[in-house]
Amino acid sequence: MIGRLVDGRYQVRSRIARGGMATVYLATDLRLERRVAIKVMHGHLADDAQYKARFIQEARSAARLAHPNVVNVYDQGQDADTAYLVMEYLPGITLRELLEEHPVLTTEQALDIMEAVLSGLAAAHRNGIVHRDLKPENVLLADDGRIKISDFGLARAATAQTATGNALLGTIAYLSPELVTRGIADARSDIYAVGIMLYEMLAGEQPFKGEQPFQIAQQHANDTVPTPSTKNSRVPVELDELVLWATARDPEQRPRDARAMLEQLHETRRILQDGPGPAAATAASKTVVMPPVMPAASDAETQVLGTRARPRTSPAAFDSTTALAAIADRRRSRGWWLFSLVLILAALAGATGWYFGSGPGSKVVIPDVSGKEVAAATTLLEKADLVVSPDHKQAFSVTVKEGLVMGTDPASGQSVSHGGTVKLIISQGPKLLTLPNLVGESETAARAALGSSFDVQESQYQFDSSVEANTVISAFGLDKEGKTLDLSTVQQYWEGQPVTLVVSLGAIPDVKGMSVEEAKKALSDKGLVGSTSEGLHDWSDDVAKGDVIGYRPLPDGTVATTGTTLELIVSDGIEQVTVPDVVGMTWADAKPVLEAAGFQIVFRDPKSQLLASIPNDAIVQDINPEAGTQADKGSKVNVKLK
Repeated sequence: MIGRLVDGRYQVRSRIARGGMATVYLATDLRLERRVAIKVMHGHLADDAQYKARFIQEARSAARLAHPNVVNVYDQGQDADTAYLVMEYLPGITLRELLEEHPVLTTEQALDIMEAVLSGLAAAHRNGIVHRDLKPENVLLADDGRIKISDFGLARAATAQTATGNALLGTIAYLSPELVTRGIADARSDIYAVGIMLYEMLAGEQPFKGEQPFQIAQQHANDTVPTPSTKNSRVPVELDELVLWATARDPEQRPRDARAMLEQLHETRRILQDGPGPAAATAASKTVVMPPVMPAASDAETQVLGTRARPRTSPAAFDSTTALAAIADRRRSRGWWLFSLVLILAALAGATGWYFGSGPGSKVVIPDVSGKEVAAATTLLEKADLVVSPDHKQAFSVTVKEGLVMGTDPASGQSVSHGGTVKLIISQGPKLLTLPNLVGESETAARAALGSSFDVQESQYQFDSSVEANTVISAFGLDKEGKTLDLSTVQQYWEGQPVTLVVSLGAIPDVKGMSVEEAKKALSDKGLVGSTSEGLHDWSDDVAKGDVIGYRPLPDGTVATTGTTLELIVSDGIEQVTVPDVVGMTWADAKPVLEAAGFQIVFRDPKSQLLASIPNDAIVQDINPEAGTQADKGSKVNVKLK
């Protein structure tokens, strides 16, 4: 994709990140002259209607939002077989990268991040959108201090309850209990994920751990999230209560949406900074809505409030105690019949909990077995009380090695009944595709021909006098053993595998006859380095002394590339030789001596030139220039014979 012009508008510059569904590139919007992030769906998913719909859903969901804490989506389209999404480019890091470097954040840092996340999320909830995949990887921390939510790929319109169908979507570590057990999500499911993120920022780790994803999912469904102060004693009680409120297992006991939690966050920040004020009791009391000790009778006047013993006392705890006392007085006045009703309801709730928790109606989350051997994957699934079908599926994959498990049907993370049947999907490795003609094409045309089907690397460039500049000389990739493969020798190549183009820079500039400085500049303009050394000189009949004759040839097998140093050969002018002393010699002896010295022979006596032949016994009477003087090699010497 690098170097490709998408839809005639977006020039792809470099790759930013690669995920399971798409790759994100840095690109330039040539029409508006600005940098953007372009998200391109993987080619092998383009024919999958479910993935394509989810990709388009991300554009539609984000486009409905205009908020400083939500990543802007500018455009969405299709270029040939390439589905793409154009978004705001934010140079910086994700919250996940920050937590990897600094696992525990300060109270102020956590509150700042939460305020931005909840503000953006409140805009989504206000527009009827549930994100459904909130996690630190989707919180962007820009270099200029802005904090934004991204990746609305799983977002859907929020009704009272939004069912996920057969797919359990989102990341296991942040899934709410209702998503794990019933596959249902609404705005309060997003709040649960926010609460887990707040816990992670304050405690330095996630609340639930397990060797397999389904173990973590079961903990979300059955266990109460602990307070972050159990891991970090510096966490104030007010933030403990905020975490417990957001992560209550019962959605009814969480904030109704992000706006409600944001308002409480503002009040909590004020209490932490200024201490409790007159208005603190009402607002803070929201943070102590806990699961009740036993089910309450359904009565408009009855409120079920929970409390927890703490070493510190907050206004919220005081209000909860007062409320509990008032409730007890009202209950005593209602009589013993209410107590009987409570017992009946408790028994019904217990029976219902057993049926769906560990009885016949319970569900099991399919573990992730991608990348494992078939035997290991089968063992893991059977331990989860699932039946593995002997009829395996097969599919091509650019990420999973041939013969290994690339997934399951139903997919990992989905909830199925105990004893349910699961099929393994075995990788056939990457798909063989027809390789387009590359050699002799321009670099731009070659990259366009490769498209997104292959992983096109940064090109290599070299000087070649026989190939026009910007033309592909050769291309190479890797075979299955990881060895270099000359792609000109094959007609098919595996999808998603690397391709490196070798592109001509044209001929090395001809520097003959230039001054040393002119030659160095001519080479520098082409990315080469010219150097001179004291001993690298030569005689030249046609290059003036001090100018450049050329450069020393490179060793056999070496090519000139950008940054290569060429040693310049400087002219010493025409070679000077000593005129030999041939006076008194016969012509037969003198002639070869003068010719060996490199001189042209002319006769001073014109009559001598008229002779048909010069007698070999003729004597050299005189020579000009005189013997022993220096003269240019190849110059004329006048000879007089007698």
